[in-house]
Amino acid sequence: MSSFIKSVLLDLKDKGNNIEELFFILPSKRAGVFLKHHLSKIIDSPIFAPHILSIEEFVEEMSGLKSLSNTDTLFQLYKSYAKVTPKESQEPFETFSSWAHILIQDFNEIDRYLGNQDAIFDYLKAIKELDHWSLEAEKTELVKSYLKFWKQLKTYYKVFTDNLLNDKKGYQGLIYREAVENLESYIESNAHKTHVFLGFNALNTCEYLIMQGLLQSELAHIYWDIDKTFLQDNIHDAGLFIRQYKAKWNYFKTHPFNWATSFYSERKNIQVIGVPKLVGQAKYIGQILENLSIDNSDLKNTAIVLGEENLLIPVLNSIPKQISKINVTMGLPLKFVPLASLFDLLFSIHKKNTDKYYFRELIDIISHPSIYSIFESEYGNYLNEISSHIQKSNLVYLSAEELKKNAHKDVHNIVDLMFNSWGNNPKTALNRCFDLIYLIKIAYGSYEKPNSLELEYLYRFYTLFNQLSELNINHNYIGSIESLYKVYKDLLQTETLDFKGEPLEGLQIMGMLESRALDFETVIISSVNEGILPSGKTNNSFIPFDVKLQNELPTYKEKDAVYTYHFYRLIQRAKNVYILYNTEIDALKGGEKSRFITQMEVEDIHKINHTIVSPDVPVVEKKLKQISKSEDILLRLKELTSKGFSPSSLTNYVRNPIDFYYEKILSIKEFEDVEENIAANTLGSVIHNTLEDFYKPFEGKILSIENLKKLKLNIKRTVTKYFKELYKDGDFNSGRNLIVFEIAQRYISNFINSEIEQLKAGNQIKIIAVEADEKVDLNIENIPYPIYLTGKVDRIDEFNGITRIIDYKSGRVDQSKVEIVNWADITTDYDKYSKSFQVLCYAYMMHQKKKIELPVEAGIISFKNLNEGFLKFGIKESTRSQKKNQLITEETLNSFEVELKKLITEICDPSIDFIEKELD
Repeated sequence: MSSFIKSVLLDLKDKGNNIEELFFILPSKRAGVFLKHHLSKIIDSPIFAPHILSIEEFVEEMSGLKSLSNTDTLFQLYKSYAKVTPKESQEPFETFSSWAHILIQDFNEIDRYLGNQDAIFDYLKAIKELDHWSLEAEKTELVKSYLKFWKQLKTYYKVFTDNLLNDKKGYQGLIYREAVENLESYIESNAHKTHVFLGFNALNTCEYLIMQGLLQSELAHIYWDIDKTFLQDNIHDAGLFIRQYKAKWNYFKTHPFNWATSFYSERKNIQVIGVPKLVGQAKYIGQILENLSIDNSDLKNTAIVLGEENLLIPVLNSIPKQISKINVTMGLPLKFVPLASLFDLLFSIHKKNTDKYYFRELIDIISHPSIYSIFESEYGNYLNEISSHIQKSNLVYLSAEELKKNAHKDVHNIVDLMFNSWGNNPKTALNRCFDLIYLIKIAYGSYEKPNSLELEYLYRFYTLFNQLSELNINHNYIGSIESLYKVYKDLLQTETLDFKGEPLEGLQIMGMLESRALDFETVIISSVNEGILPSGKTNNSFIPFDVKLQNELPTYKEKDAVYTYHFYRLIQRAKNVYILYNTEIDALKGGEKSRFITQMEVEDIHKINHTIVSPDVPVVEKKLKQISKSEDILLRLKELTSKGFSPSSLTNYVRNPIDFYYEKILSIKEFEDVEENIAANTLGSVIHNTLEDFYKPFEGKILSIENLKKLKLNIKRTVTKYFKELYKDGDFNSGRNLIVFEIAQRYISNFINSEIEQLKAGNQIKIIAVEADEKVDLNIENIPYPIYLTGKVDRIDEFNGITRIIDYKSGRVDQSKVEIVNWADITTDYDKYSKSFQVLCYAYMMHQKKKIELPVEAGIISFKNLNEGFLKFGIKESTRSQKKNQLITEETLNSFEVELKKLITEICDPSIDFIEKELD
């Protein structure tokens, strides 16, 4: 394969040009590296290198202006904005920057295409006046302010550009416009130079005029890289621009058109592969490289062109180990470096300008991998102390001082550094960031083998914050942490971490624009989806579509044509082409497969092998766990039985024996996270404890209306006491927690009211016991050691002479949940019968302890279903029968005892394994 650049050099040499004296102008710096390489292969003897410039460098040289970075341009625009806007109407920098980027982009476009600024801005102003939404004869202040902005655009532009020209500086568009202004003088003073333009496609108006001016003056040659297939097809977007230039430029009436080639129609192996997700594409690229079996020395003719920059890291991790030489031209965006997320987290908490921080944000910061090492000590990691304190104290919001109270003194300076308020002061913020970088550097330096890549990350962030500091000193417009964060994000978007490597050796990895004027035999292109390649409709501009058309500014149609050219040109000379697209449609990033793929299939020039790759997802057979009872487990069971089984632990076994095994045998407790919102179990405990406080003094007494009314006066105080005790340092004075706090009071108040109503109706209630804690020996045959049943009964009372055993539930319980038909079912179905099982356990224990005389009633009071009153346990004749026996007799408890002992015998039986149940 003869590459385009090599062909141009050979042609120039054959025509007798002195290569040393030529000025090569290329679409990108990257193409210049390849030009030098090809030049070294075709010369017969050593020569001085010719001048090689990118088009941006050439135009900047012509203009005599110094190019400004995007961030510097933003600050210069704000300076001009502040100059012409009255102080009382000025927006702060952070608000200004949110729309100024779009304005700079529009200024750029107007200048590069030599648009008539006055006409465009006047047109915009007139449109907005027609569009304004006020139907009143007198405009409101809001409308006046809105229209004033559009009127001022012309002034902003004039003052802004005048200031820059006075300082001999410029943004890209202004540099291009000035270059055109200087074209004639440049031609006069450089009549001895010969310029060579190669590899260009879509030219802006300034480039268009510069190239034509130099060509007409016989000071330049131009080489296009276009295939006849696209040039001769009047509707093919790949040839859209070059067809226009060939038809319109006077130069081509007297000079040959170089070049229209026929490489695209040559035989090619084109594979189109649909792969789900980005990572799937990365892994598949690795498979392609594995199957290619290319020697390392031939890899320079293989390129991976990434449609999305965030695919870089997954691709690098997917490259086969045997490929030792890789050249990454695009650089790793600094925003993808782990350290970037640390500073994002710090900015996010300090933007709020508060002394108290949300605990999850604090944990995210102190456990961040980039700073985890600074909490290390010879005694362990101090981070665990801090996390444990937050969890145990249930701290949802806490300050630096609260953190330090339970943190080791050795890390107090680190806590101060990260969590003492920045006071909305950018200078303080920058100093803290510098100090943090220094601390991390010291921690990395203490390792036996410091990670050089991590140190490089630190250095790049150090330089980035240096830039921020310099901008703040020079311009003094960054007045808040919000402003600083916006500028930081702008800088972060453009900064990259360059990879070291030999640019002309090994596998080439690049973005689509970096492939301009370059040719490869094997090309792998990723993310060929709509919305990515091409990018499609984007309206990131203040200038409407019709105004752009009227003033010959580029629209999304022209931008799509640019990508069409790059895509087809990349394939033009390639022999093996692999086009990957994401089969999972993403509304935010990209849609269905790109129109480029459909277009190639419709053109039918090449045979396209189209396949959809499904990931090899292993079929994981869900195998339920089964744990046999070893000697150790049996010993543990013996320990448990001596302490006693609670009704809840037995129902836990009924629900799932494996859960019982984890919780009771292995003593694995569920992780107790910080309780941000009051949990259901906390609410239940508060209600239970409050009612215990209220009713305990009445044990053995008959309730009276007066006593109950007095209890109501103490509801808020008692509920508050128990919330503080159980919710620890958590806040329940606002938000959802306040609602739960009010609900707890309402539940208790409603319950007491219901008891008052019952007393008013002539009923008598006598409290026998409150929170009665009992333990009974079950004497189970075939088990050689004592077995106990233990539990705490919420309340035992007498209602009109009938003893009731009551279990409180803060959640909703219906009558059907305390009814049974078949005794055998009570230990098999958790959802239906766990409530019945519990209340029968309580009745059984109280009877065994001779605390009650049968018959009795047992049941539940559901605070969420209080209108239903006391939900009594009952035995139904059948599932459809409405008739039920709600009195618990000796016969009832004997039947229950049989099932209870069966269940415990199963738990303790060495031959019956703990077998997991499949839960819904």
